[in-house]
Amino acid sequence: MSLTGAMTSAISGLNAQSQALAMVSDNLANASTTGYKTTNGMFEDMVTNSTSAKEYSSGGVSVLGFANIAQQGLRATTTTATNVAIQGQGFFVVNSNSSGSGTTSYTRNGAFTIDSAGFLENNGSYLMGWPTDSSGNVSAGGTLQPIDTEIAAVSGAATTQTTMALNLPADAASGATFSNTMSVYDSLGNSSTIQVTWTKGAAADTWTASFGNPTATNNASQQTGTISSGSPLTVVFNSDGSLKTINGNPPSATSPVTLGIGSWTTGAANSTITLNLGSAGGTNGLTQYASGQTTPAISITGVNSNGLAFGKLSSVSVGTNGVVNATYSNGQTIPIYKIPVATFMAPDQLAAQSDGLYQATVGSGNATLQASGTNGAGTVYGSELESSTTDTNGQFSVMMSAQQAYSASAQVITAVNKMFDTLISSLR
Repeated sequence: MSLTGAMTSAISGLNAQSQALAMVSDNLANASTTGYKTTNGMFEDMVTNSTSAKEYSSGGVSVLGFANIAQQGLRATTTTATNVAIQGQGFFVVNSNSSGSGTTSYTRNGAFTIDSAGFLENNGSYLMGWPTDSSGNVSAGGTLQPIDTEIAAVSGAATTQTTMALNLPADAASGATFSNTMSVYDSLGNSSTIQVTWTKGAAADTWTASFGNPTATNNASQQTGTISSGSPLTVVFNSDGSLKTINGNPPSATSPVTLGIGSWTTGAANSTITLNLGSAGGTNGLTQYASGQTTPAISITGVNSNGLAFGKLSSVSVGTNGVVNATYSNGQTIPIYKIPVATFMAPDQLAAQSDGLYQATVGSGNATLQASGTNGAGTVYGSELESSTTDTNGQFSVMMSAQQAYSASAQVITAVNKMFDTLISSLR
């Protein structure tokens, strides 16, 4: 019956516009929600087959909610160094458990902070990342792990190389001694000092270098380790003052001179230090020229060692391309993780969850993990957040349109009701 069909269509209109208004309400409520994606109502007509070309059978309308998950929100700078945002396609990977054994989800909400256990977390979701070496390279076969800043709570690096550039006085007498010091760090970041004693040999171009046992930097009487190999060295110069041989061999990269240190009182691992004293025939390391002084003296251009002192973690930040950096009290900053970007073939088919999370579905396909800014994946920016995509002006327009359509459907019901009353009255 046509009146029944009209009533049914009007009711479907009320229902569809009510749902559209609910979507508007959600969008406006989340206008300030980080990473929120606006949901829009997609209206579809419902058609029923007519039994006769002369009789119209109404169908009505239905509405589906569609969230443009791939839509880019504006990036806003924050004062939190662990906040992150993606410019472009992709999502952050998060896990519901700090062990990484919980449910994996995906999000654009990058409001991560460090929790009491040292993990980067946002409302119970733990950010996942690839562990890196100190140069920022992802380890071969690296697997995603919850980003735990406590793995880098302290820092310190052993000295592995010392470079010396100094001149030994050619006008010194046989048996004369001179000294300089070199600083070294053990594997725990403790600083020590080694005294190097240079003794002029009987031959005019020959010297001997003896390395004393390391002592505490702030207490020369406190021995901190023992020289285990590499001392003394016999150094021979050419007649033009350039370096000729060390221990009988021309120094080169393929024949390095090393110094071994063991029995560290700090419990540190044994050290092997490569001594860069210059190249054969070169004048950029050890040389032997006359000092030109009444009392000959050693001339030191520079003695430099690598390594790093002990330091405690002072801050964590996200740098270029999603690299998580740890900064220490000794001034060292090293990368500890790299944040990947998960991309999908059909991101708008992801299943939305609470707290800005999404789950992969058959329609979306499986996630593909990419490094920031590569292979079509978006770029990760630190100290930024992605704003909601809700346009309040546009939502008010949709709201007014839904209100008018709802009122119109209600008027149809009122009209049909009166027509039913007229029909019933005529049958009495």
